[in-house]
Amino acid sequence: MPGFLNKYKITKSERKPDPKPKISPEVNASKGEKGPKGGKKSQPEWMQELREGRSISLELFRKNAWLVILMMVTMIALMGLRYKTKTRMREINRLNNQLIEARSEMLMEKAEYMSLVRESEMERLVNEKGLGLSFQEQPPYRVSLDSD
Repeated sequence: MPGFLNKYKITKSERKPDPKPKISPEVNASKGEKGPKGGKKSQPEWMQELREGRSISLELFRKNAWLVILMMVTMIALMGLRYKTKTRMREINRLNNQLIEARSEMLMEKAEYMSLVRESEMERLVNEKGLGLSFQEQPPYRVSLDSD
């Protein structure tokens, strides 16, 4: 046992006696209190010790130090995992917003392109620029040579 913990060790002679001596349920019933079968439930012994502070001692922590350390490491790991998850969720939300903006921009560009490639719009632009081009009313036809 490490030396620095020896000075905190409490011996049985130094412990304070229980303020209430433990009395059996039959004696309690004779005093007018109701026992476990009488309707009023008495507290379990471990709960009473916990309430009075007897069960939480340095010796308890010495015996279960590995469990306390394991619980602390687990809690720290869970906090780190929660932080990591929250930062990733923020990143996902930010990217989703960018995707929505990109899609709406794409639709605007597509609508503008479709309006530019309409035949009436092309005709207007050709006339506006004065290129002297005109649209054919007849569809194109093939010229074939007969080699007989």
